[in-house]
Amino acid sequence: MHKKKIKYAGLPLDGAGKVLIMLHGRGASADDILSLSNYLNVKDFALIAPQATNQTWYPYSFLAPAKQNEPWLSSAMDLLSDLVSEIEQLGITKENLYFLGFSQGACLTLEFASRNAAKYGGIVAFTGSLIGEKIEPDKYKGDFEGTPVLIATSNPDFHVPVERVYASANILKNMGAHVTEKVYDNMGHTINQDEINLANQLIFDK
Repeated sequence: MHKKKIKYAGLPLDGAGKVLIMLHGRGASADDILSLSNYLNVKDFALIAPQATNQTWYPYSFLAPAKQNEPWLSSAMDLLSDLVSEIEQLGITKENLYFLGFSQGACLTLEFASRNAAKYGGIVAFTGSLIGEKIEPDKYKGDFEGTPVLIATSNPDFHVPVERVYASANILKNMGAHVTEKVYDNMGHTINQDEINLANQLIFDK
C-alpha cells in the first residue's frame, strides 16, 4: 500500500487560491515532476506531488487486467481522494483544483478525475489514458462541466497506444470535459516544449 509521502512547492496551501496536484511516472519521483513546474505558468499555485511507494503507482501496465494492479491502484486512488478532501477542507473548491501527470501518472490522473468528475480548474495528461484491460464506461461518474483537459502523446508510443488515448478522450468528452488532443509523430516517451506551451495556453493561463 502507498505510504503518504507528499512534496510541496509553490505557494503555501493556506495562502494559495489555486492548487495543482502533480503525479510522476513509473520509476520517477515527486521531485522530478515538481521540476516541470519551472516551465509552467503556475507561480500563483500551491504545488503538491505525492510520492509513489517504490516509485510506481501500480506494478503492471495500465492495460493489464485490473486485479493484477491491486491493491496498489486502489491505494493510489484512496491517497488522491484523501488529498483532495484535505484541500477542500482548507476552503479550496474543485474549480480551483488542477491535475497534471506524466505517463503512469497521467493514466492515474485521468482515471481518478474520471471516477470523480466535477468542474475542476483543468487537467493535463502528458502521455496517458484511462486504466484497465478495456475501458469500462460504467466506472466513470459525474460531469466535468466544461473542465479544460489536455491529453498529449506520441504516435507511436511504446507504453500507450494512441487508439487508447483517443478512446479515453471520447469518454471525457461524453462526460462534459472540453478536451484538446495533441498527437506528435515519433516524439518518443517524453514531454516536448509544444506540449508545455499548450498546457500553459489552455489550462494555466486562464
